[in-house]
Amino acid sequence: MSSTAIDHVPAGDAQGHDHAHDTPHGWRRWLLATNHKDIGTMYLVFSFTMLLVGGTLALLLRTELFSPGIQFFQPELFNQFTTMHGVIMVFGAIMPAFVGFANWMIPLQIGASDMAFARMNNFSFWLLPVGGILLVTSFFVPGGATAAGWTLYAPLSVQMGIGMDLAIFALHLMGASSIMGAINIIVTVLNMRAPGMTLMKMPMFCWTWLITAYLLIAVMPVLAGAITMILTDRHFGTAFFNAAAGGDPVLYQHIFWFFGHPEVYIMILPAFGIVSMIVPAFARKPLFGYASMVYATAAIAILSFLVWAHHMFTTGMPVMGQLFFMYATLLIAIPTGVKIFNWVATMWRGSLSFETPMLFAIGFIFVFTIGGLTGIVLAIAPIDVQVHDTYYVVAHFHYVLVAGSLFALFGGTYYWLPKWTGTMYDERLGKLHFWSSMISFNIAFFPMHFMGLAGMPRRYADYAVQFTDFHRIATIGSFWFGLSQLIFIWIVIKCWRGQGEPAPANPWETEGLEWTVPSPAPHHTFETPPMVK
Repeated sequence: MSSTAIDHVPAGDAQGHDHAHDTPHGWRRWLLATNHKDIGTMYLVFSFTMLLVGGTLALLLRTELFSPGIQFFQPELFNQFTTMHGVIMVFGAIMPAFVGFANWMIPLQIGASDMAFARMNNFSFWLLPVGGILLVTSFFVPGGATAAGWTLYAPLSVQMGIGMDLAIFALHLMGASSIMGAINIIVTVLNMRAPGMTLMKMPMFCWTWLITAYLLIAVMPVLAGAITMILTDRHFGTAFFNAAAGGDPVLYQHIFWFFGHPEVYIMILPAFGIVSMIVPAFARKPLFGYASMVYATAAIAILSFLVWAHHMFTTGMPVMGQLFFMYATLLIAIPTGVKIFNWVATMWRGSLSFETPMLFAIGFIFVFTIGGLTGIVLAIAPIDVQVHDTYYVVAHFHYVLVAGSLFALFGGTYYWLPKWTGTMYDERLGKLHFWSSMISFNIAFFPMHFMGLAGMPRRYADYAVQFTDFHRIATIGSFWFGLSQLIFIWIVIKCWRGQGEPAPANPWETEGLEWTVPSPAPHHTFETPPMVK
């Protein structure tokens, strides 16, 4: 963040106002919530619940893969687990978690009293649990959940049972929620900044979310179109994706990935924003190259619209098409490299300290870089043809999304938890959570690179005996990683209960408007906008 001097409302004013407008209590406070902090909390609780559901499905997959042969689950059920693990993690865990962070932190960081559209904010949250329930209950309808992969490729998705329809309706609801959330964030950031806070003085987290919100508005309707075409193919006699009736299943892939590739950046740009807040705080110096970070974020967002077909190198694309998508994809490495360089340069000769948020931020940079490098490998068309749909791809996107998005979410939680709860988390347990997660994650996913290069296809319930050792290592790592998250739950519960040191207003002694209000942040903040100089 650029260094800005801040005048702010004294803590007493904020507290006094809090008593004047009594906080609602009981179920009404949550059901009818319009306060950005309450809604942010609900998003975070929902997303963590879905993370546990999706994680349980992943552990069921790994249990089956511990040994070759069919052990516990028939391939049909195995494919349902694979599909729902992906859908729940993307739409139920990672995306809502970042929206929760946006709800909590953006008004505090820009000096706004709340989000722009408080009631729409409430509505956009309550669509999510309905979508989540539809996804989970689809396991219990005749034919079970959809097993078409998280991408819901036709023709499989046209042939599935009623579970596929439930998944389509769930994605429509979650997509509508995302669009409303994005509109709210854009209007809040553009219209409700404190006097003196120009766009180029905004914290990086607000910038990354502003750009992400535009991506969401651009691509969620594209996903809605694709899954509606599946719905009409299934029930209303259309033939968009039915080759026998003149349709084309590859058309679905084009439409889906035009949504799907920007979606990948929707899940990582806010993570970049969180890391860009944490690294300067614990390096005790301003973010290196603030303006270049903003432009790099915008460049990544724009380029994300030009590379969708790199997921489709094996569909018989003409060589010119392959070349274009290959070069466009390699181009994204430049702005991403700018970000990594700037984080490292921020740490360079800084007065570093390694509390848990900083450990997760550095862990993010390290492991995300590995995921980025494997992405460059996959961008090269002739190599991609060899490793397409193998475990190499699984390793690549888990390095980007688990060690990327999820580690940033953990880091952000530890960073702002004192502000949310008014209690300092247990530093010893936080470090244990980091090292346990970091080591187990690499044990789980690093061997998958070798499996993929050796030709192990993904989404298979059975495999050749030569892959047994790698699968066993990956399964042990996965269970260790899953159990490590119990430490995180315990840390958060302890803070929520107030078991720990009371947090000062600015525990990290860093800059930013959110650190000018008391901890825990009062129910209403910035009734009088602060002046940013």
